[in-house]
Amino acid sequence: MHLIIGLGNIGDKYHLTRHNVGFMVIDEMTKNLATSNINKSNFQSTLLKSAYNLFSKPTTYMNNSGEAVHAIMEYYKIPIEDIIVIHDDLDLPFGTVKYKLGGGHGGHNGLRSIDAHCGKEYIRVRIGIGKPQIKGDVANYVLSNFSKEELNKLQDIITHTIKAIEALKTEEIDQVKSKFTLK
Repeated sequence: MHLIIGLGNIGDKYHLTRHNVGFMVIDEMTKNLATSNINKSNFQSTLLKSAYNLFSKPTTYMNNSGEAVHAIMEYYKIPIEDIIVIHDDLDLPFGTVKYKLGGGHGGHNGLRSIDAHCGKEYIRVRIGIGKPQIKGDVANYVLSNFSKEELNKLQDIITHTIKAIEALKTEEIDQVKSKFTLK
């Protein structure tokens, strides 16, 4: 069983923001999948279970995502190498998608929280959102909505990312990198 986590922030005002691209991928992955909703307050997460996987959207807000991930990981005894985290990445141009195992948080507070609570050796699906024009405007940028043009391209990016996540369950990460990296 894999635990697939999409990072984002809860609430309608964040729905189409750059920081919520992880939530968007989870929503798309699960929309036609037979799942059951797991309501357990200590999970601090919208948690869906399919026959083979768990899908989480932490409700802790981005900066405390590790609390939710750790609670689910411990309860279901999921090893860290079976955790896949989908997140936005400022250091990648919009539309770029890369995959890696472990590494640093790169200033991403959601990853920083997961690293602190769970460890670092999980699979990361990094979806590029580009950088703000003004370097000091990161918080406003990640919490701003995608442009109409970006939203039009985003569906293809999400579809591609879902195929890669499916491959990550059975293939080595280097194989997935070579087949699915978008630049």
